[in-house]
Amino acid sequence: MRTMHRMLLAAALMLAGGVAMAQTPNGEGTLARPDGAKIHYQVSGHGQPIFLIHGYPLSGELFAKNRQALDDHYTVITLDLRGYGQSKATGDNATIQTYAQDALALMDKLQLKKAIIGGMSMGGPIAFEMYRKAPQRFAGLILMDTTAKPAGPPEAGLWNGVATLVQSKGVDALPMVLDKDMLTGQTRLKDKAMVDALNGIVLKSSKNGAIAGAKALANRPDSQPTLATIKVPTLIIVGVEDTIYPIKMAQAMQKAIPNAKVAMIPGAAHASAMEKPDQVNQAIMGWAQQVRW
Repeated sequence: MRTMHRMLLAAALMLAGGVAMAQTPNGEGTLARPDGAKIHYQVSGHGQPIFLIHGYPLSGELFAKNRQALDDHYTVITLDLRGYGQSKATGDNATIQTYAQDALALMDKLQLKKAIIGGMSMGGPIAFEMYRKAPQRFAGLILMDTTAKPAGPPEAGLWNGVATLVQSKGVDALPMVLDKDMLTGQTRLKDKAMVDALNGIVLKSSKNGAIAGAKALANRPDSQPTLATIKVPTLIIVGVEDTIYPIKMAQAMQKAIPNAKVAMIPGAAHASAMEKPDQVNQAIMGWAQQVRW
């Protein structure tokens, strides 16, 4: 019954708004890059595409509970950035531009002419870079717990310090550094299963991937000039208790992006998509109805 519902919904969407993609079979795959990197991706659901890009040092599994809800109505694509999850990196020198090129190449492989593209944390700067390179690939933009600002000296020092820590101690050192910002104190105290799930994702990062991502965050480009150029519907999602890129940063982006909407997620910190998936899913589905293909 669920499969039939998806097929009927997909057909209705295609008739109403035109086909944005050749329907990609559900499942997992690998994108081989010219430099030898291997990019793992997952596709599920039917309908217009939503492409979600994770933050540091995570993987597409960050969006597992978002995928389960959204793929009743959309085709949901996630990837593991090079060096994270099941993807393979060839060194520790990837940049925001590298990640954006990988993501656009995956869209090409999947024959995605355009999609709603969402970026969480480091995924936000990646999405901005994708928009600068190929704005025509965007039907809409979702920014989750992220910022358009470059890293100032204190934040750059933090990420360079994380890179040094991983170089000397490995990725096993990351949960102790990041957990306090990823999840609220309430969740860390009462939901051991979620803490373990988040840390399990983090610990699947490769050493090269974790070093490269930290350096990429420290040296990310200033995307503030890009904001006024964004012409597609934009949803900004922020955990009320996000201490890395707090509400004021989300509000600043809303003011700069024409007609952007903000959804504040109570009881969530930086990893709001994982900590409060139901609220995040409701925000996305309510907003996505305005996107015209």
